[in-house]
Amino acid sequence: MHKVQGYIRQCLDSILDPDLPNLEVIAVDDHSPDGCGEILDEFAERDSRVKVRHLDENVGLGHARNIGLDMATGDYVWFFDSDDHATEGAVRAICDRLAETRPDVLVFDYARSYWNGKVKRSIINHLFREPPAPEVFTLAERPSVLEMMMTAWNKAIRREFLLDLGLRFSGGYYEDVNVTYPILMAAERLSLLDRVCYIYRQRRRGAITKTASAKHFDAFAQYDRIFTFMDGMGAKADPFRPLMFDRTIWHLLVIIERPDRVHESEKARFFAEMAKTYNRYEPAGHVPPDDKPFLADKHRMIKADDHRGFERVRAAEAKDKARNRGGKAAKIRRRGVLLGKELAKERYYQMQRRLPIEEDLAVFGAYWYRGYACNPAAIYEKVRELAPDVRPVWIVKPGARKTMPEGVDYVVAGSADYYRTLARAKYFVNNVNFPDNYVKRPGQVHMMTQHGTPLKKMGLDQMEYPVGANDMDFKALIARSDRWDYLVSSNPLSTEAWERGFPCDYEMLEIGYPRNDRLVSAEGDERTRLRAELGVPDDATAILYAPTHRDYQRRYTPMFDIGRVVDALGEGHVLLLRAHYYYKIKNMAADLGWPEGRVIDVSKHPSVEDLMIASDALLTDYSSVMFDYANLDRPIVIYANDWETYRLTRGVNFDLTATPPGVVAATEAELVEAFTSRAAWGDAAAKNLANFRARFCPWDDGHAAERAVRRMFLGEKIPNPPQ
Repeated sequence: MHKVQGYIRQCLDSILDPDLPNLEVIAVDDHSPDGCGEILDEFAERDSRVKVRHLDENVGLGHARNIGLDMATGDYVWFFDSDDHATEGAVRAICDRLAETRPDVLVFDYARSYWNGKVKRSIINHLFREPPAPEVFTLAERPSVLEMMMTAWNKAIRREFLLDLGLRFSGGYYEDVNVTYPILMAAERLSLLDRVCYIYRQRRRGAITKTASAKHFDAFAQYDRIFTFMDGMGAKADPFRPLMFDRTIWHLLVIIERPDRVHESEKARFFAEMAKTYNRYEPAGHVPPDDKPFLADKHRMIKADDHRGFERVRAAEAKDKARNRGGKAAKIRRRGVLLGKELAKERYYQMQRRLPIEEDLAVFGAYWYRGYACNPAAIYEKVRELAPDVRPVWIVKPGARKTMPEGVDYVVAGSADYYRTLARAKYFVNNVNFPDNYVKRPGQVHMMTQHGTPLKKMGLDQMEYPVGANDMDFKALIARSDRWDYLVSSNPLSTEAWERGFPCDYEMLEIGYPRNDRLVSAEGDERTRLRAELGVPDDATAILYAPTHRDYQRRYTPMFDIGRVVDALGEGHVLLLRAHYYYKIKNMAADLGWPEGRVIDVSKHPSVEDLMIASDALLTDYSSVMFDYANLDRPIVIYANDWETYRLTRGVNFDLTATPPGVVAATEAELVEAFTSRAAWGDAAAKNLANFRARFCPWDDGHAAERAVRRMFLGEKIPNPPQ
């Protein structure tokens, strides 16, 4: 494992079948600089089947696999990549097949999982069935097995068989082919499992073999090792040489022809090495394959070491493909119809984008231009303190102008000043994405702060939950996210979720939440002032009720009878109702006849931080406000009456009911009891809160906004805060 903290949990959860006590999972932390090691230790602590090895230096995939192999004690080994995962029931199906057939090598099928939600089974899946395979066979009896994916992760290998062969994974790229091909040739018992057991994740970024690099030249040494192994087999290897040779050239062609593998300046040298490999290992009487157009011509050019001829063949192939597509030229169409004033604004915006970027201009926005709030507001204030030469400007909707604090400059969304600011500003800070029609210019810098710790699934993780996704255009979402240069993370859970949900090329800033700086440093005088402004009596217990939005509900509906609960709480309790900003609420307290002065509707209050500081306890369900509130070290009660519905429809990143920040209530009676019995202030609740804070507030030390400003606006390298 190396730099895959966003995927490890799904990986291990998919493997650790609770009904397989004899399973042994060896996790090798290849000196990962992120949270991989901590996550592995967490799994090992709660499951004795997991054994962790932390390496003192990064040794690479091949050597890490060898270390794991040396630690293994099981009958069979399965080399698993830590950003992939097994399908449901796959581990048991593999174990059952191994018990039935006792092969040297079991090969099973896989599917590719793409970032846009598509899952495609391997294109060679027919080889598992055509012709029908016996339960056990040798490669000589079924040579088509060599045409399957030659990776380590789609095979279960008998451990003693592998050790007796003396095969080891090598360093560098393509480290598994010099193991996976030889074991098939040497095996006396092969078996196939016609089942998709493995999901091969096609990441948008981070896959090393999809990065242009000179390391792709490692392929030649790997195939040299395979042919050396075959030489050691003597005549037994002769039947496999023609197919092995064609597979070698096929793979080298994939590497040189893909635009993301070999640098253009290195292709001539790579081709020359291909020619050497071709002439060194070509079997006697070899006939170039012609199952695909132009393939035989390519073989002849490689054998002749004719790079120019090879490029001419490729050009002819490209021309033929274009002709087969009918020569249709792609037509670029404008989205929507821009008429009148809108067309004028678009032209003005285009004109402004041709003018120089103003190096001191910074744009701030929050909640789709709803006003001055959240992490951007905290960063804005620190910019004014630490970077006085920067000119910060907010973007707000017309209706939000009256909410802007005195002295804060702003432009109104849709105005000429708005388009000019978008076109000319250097810096952009937002807790949501800027609109699709915004064009990020070279030289402009973006910071995405997000606006909450993601208990629920976010980004691409929502694809599996259509209720939460709500017909979201994930392609457009990723296009917007590709504009980010910095992404703020409030805690390790957020880092994992953001890496999975938004697999884009940004720098993760693990600095805590800027908006929580106020909570960390809140003092009693501020609390007294805020309570007076809200009308909360000095001797009252103020409970901030902040429920989350539910995707399966069309309008705000309280999950309990607020009037009845407040009556049951008795005198001395005040409920501060903070409905989610998605809902438009007029005067619910008056409409429903709630006790006057005992329920205060604070849904439109401009600062949730003010409300948190003013309150004595938090009542919520699944809102991210709980992660912020934990910094105050005050009681939190979770009302989880619909947890299973929420979990199934929205998707969650951890089980809140198993590791809550305080008391969990599932019924109205339990909710009242949590407060009237003072259980919310009890020792058990305090212990839960302390554990919750340690896990989710490790970086909130009052200096998150400063770290954000120093990194983005001052260009300083900043260390992660101590945990």
